[in-house]
Amino acid sequence: MLSAAFVLLALIASVLGAKPLAKKYLNSSDAFGPLTFTSDGTFQILIFEDLHFGENAWDQWGPQQDINSVKVINEILDAESPELVVINGDLITGENTFPENSTLYVDKIVGPLVSRGLTWASTYGNHDYDKNISGATILAREKTWPNSRTTQMVAGENIGVSNYYLPVYDTNCIDESCVPELILWFFDSRGGFLYQQTDDSGNRIGQPDWVDASVANWFLQTNAELVNKYSKTIPSLAFVHIPTYASYVLQQEGVDPNAEPGVNDDLPLAPQAQGWCADGRNDGTCDYGGQDIPFMQAISSVPGLMAVFSGHDHGNTWCYKWDRLLPGMTVAPTNNVNLCFSQHSGYGGYGNWERGSRQILVTKPQLEDLVVDTWIRLESGNVVGSISLNGTYGEDKYPATNNTQTYCPTCDY
Repeated sequence: MLSAAFVLLALIASVLGAKPLAKKYLNSSDAFGPLTFTSDGTFQILIFEDLHFGENAWDQWGPQQDINSVKVINEILDAESPELVVINGDLITGENTFPENSTLYVDKIVGPLVSRGLTWASTYGNHDYDKNISGATILAREKTWPNSRTTQMVAGENIGVSNYYLPVYDTNCIDESCVPELILWFFDSRGGFLYQQTDDSGNRIGQPDWVDASVANWFLQTNAELVNKYSKTIPSLAFVHIPTYASYVLQQEGVDPNAEPGVNDDLPLAPQAQGWCADGRNDGTCDYGGQDIPFMQAISSVPGLMAVFSGHDHGNTWCYKWDRLLPGMTVAPTNNVNLCFSQHSGYGGYGNWERGSRQILVTKPQLEDLVVDTWIRLESGNVVGSISLNGTYGEDKYPATNNTQTYCPTCDY
């Protein structure tokens, strides 16, 4: 006989218009083993970015957007073979949700992954934080699925939730006593609004939209501990939803469509700390407050960090090597790091750029030279923006990316 809890889950799934995919487990921390390279020495990461489920559930087009977003997820997963899926922020359009159902959209997002036996890790974005939803509530929902590797490693009030790292081991590793071949860092850039809080006038209270300085310090300290523990620099990649101010300045310097192929329509882009003042005010009187400087100092100084992948700006899909002191900035990188955008994956959120997903391929031979390959798989099946993030990236020439558009075919806007 089915348990009462499972019957309830089935009922919830039916209300959301989906079938229950698998029985859930209360404790999912040990349901999957450690991440490992495949037997041929490769590790592929697939990024879903800005899915924006749950928009305008009371209108015809809102649920239809979600249906089409699920279709995109399935099409991409059918075309690629990832070892890990990264859901890199703005899973849900939180301002359109209610306390009773805000995190149930997680089930619709991860359903195609669960049905394929895939595992994932998330970061949270500005739309994942609002009066009726937060990173903490989304994480609680995620952890009811055994496939989720999302966790919280940094404690503190209002510093974000999805700050953690995942080691990736050799294929022959059977437990976590091995030396990692790769470290994946995940950061919470926050933003949006504080959960279940309003001011004296009943208005939502804005939340800082940058990686907190305490998290940047944790990153530096934890990386140093890993280097000391294993007596080596471990190559790494990072994921954060909102890009840093360095991406903003690099864009102002000019994005070459052949050297940095990708769509560049969100001009200027919206970086961390946009609209905040240096003194912490958020009253619309300042353009940029500089609060992401500690995080920029961290990512540009840690040896072995090859690239940072962001979203947030749906109309940008390029990568740019940050290898110099930029105009108007005080942070000079000592580790040249590539700053990359992914691809708007969901039919929720603004813009009609063709939906898709950035892929990252790590191979053990290339990892010795701190090189990874990346491309974007579009929902049409086409592959664009295929590049190698190597020592000459930014000098090498690639085909320019066609700026294709898609429109929700079943939405009556």
